[in-house]
Amino acid sequence: MNHARLLMGLLSAALMSLGACAFGEPPQKIFTLKEIFESAENNGVHLRPLLTAEKQAEKEVSVAKNGRLPELDASLSLSYIGNGFTTKRDFSDYAPAPIPHLGNGISVKLEQAVYTGGAIKNAIDMAGLQSTAARYATDFQRDNIRFRLAGFYLDLYKYTNLRQVVRNNIDQARKVLDEMNARYEQGTALQNEITRYELLVSNLELQLTRIENTLSILNQNLVVTAGLPEGTVVVPDSAIFTEALPDNGAAWWQTEAEQNAPALQLAQTGVDISRKAESLVKSERLPQIGVQAAWILDGPILVEVPPIDRNLSYWYVGLGIHYNFSSLYKSNKKLAASRLSTQEAVQRLDVERENIALAVHADYIRYMEAFQALNTQQKSVELAERNYRTTATRYAADMALITDMLDAANARLDAEQQLVNARIDIIYYYYKLLFTTGKI
Repeated sequence: MNHARLLMGLLSAALMSLGACAFGEPPQKIFTLKEIFESAENNGVHLRPLLTAEKQAEKEVSVAKNGRLPELDASLSLSYIGNGFTTKRDFSDYAPAPIPHLGNGISVKLEQAVYTGGAIKNAIDMAGLQSTAARYATDFQRDNIRFRLAGFYLDLYKYTNLRQVVRNNIDQARKVLDEMNARYEQGTALQNEITRYELLVSNLELQLTRIENTLSILNQNLVVTAGLPEGTVVVPDSAIFTEALPDNGAAWWQTEAEQNAPALQLAQTGVDISRKAESLVKSERLPQIGVQAAWILDGPILVEVPPIDRNLSYWYVGLGIHYNFSSLYKSNKKLAASRLSTQEAVQRLDVERENIALAVHADYIRYMEAFQALNTQQKSVELAERNYRTTATRYAADMALITDMLDAANARLDAEQQLVNARIDIIYYYYKLLFTTGKI
């Protein structure tokens, strides 16, 4: 049987009661779950730090790409040069050496990296991977917020319907209580029976108060988390129960989780980042080659004795090769640590994959179970209502005790509440599957 049709048929009474309970309440507005999600992303505060971190990570990619650009240095210097002196090697025969006092220097140097052992490319790739990781972290947090909002949203719907169930039971209990008082005046009922039923009404009223308080808490949680205006009273859209719910097998959900779960994608990116870090360490062992060009003008010429009070200008173009020999013995431990970090990242990925597979398996079983529970609870409500009517008829004919009436009323209330829970559980476990598989 189509799940959507089953839900529509079984929820028709509850949907009507939702509209009834809104009468006389503060101004309310119907929100779809999609509107709640959009409000949370646009107005909520929970995603803002991650969105900022994501933009920052994107900028870091541009910064890393600057490594491909040539290095251009220019300098200008003016200095005062004091007089010098000359001596023999044994510091005898001192003679003053006048030097032109004004010193100046101008230089322009250009260097373009040609080969860096992959350091620049790996740095760019690393920045790109970190940007990807920031995006997955945002997606993961977005999914968490959406699932939390879905929980508030469905609980709000559930407790709204529970409130109506309890109100209906209070109304019926008061009618029975009125009949008892009439029978007491006629001498056919005991005061003890009235007292016990008054206790039932009192407990129902206390339960109603607790439900009202729970609704207030849930509404506030939903409003604040979604970034809605203060004082908004959210009414869940009953159309959520008319959506077609997929009846795909467990294998389909497992495949979706493997492809879409942000937690897995984030863990996989962690492995990629660790491997790229290894490549960066390895690049330290390779030489760096660059094209160099420079123009230099200095004065005075101090390499001559006596100094020449003129400027010396020269330029050059060539290749520069740099090799850090200390990396041969310094990078070993760094590379070993990087390899261990990669191993840890791979192990974390395996753990995350296993945890998600287990979660999907459990959620799918609960999802299927929820449909069976709904059918069972629907039957339970029919039986409980039939039992209550029979007991009420027998009690009116003095063929049943007040304890029988109390038991029948409690059984009916419990069955109706369990039916409400069963209706919500189907949607809840569907969204739980969406959350676990990264499709929410």
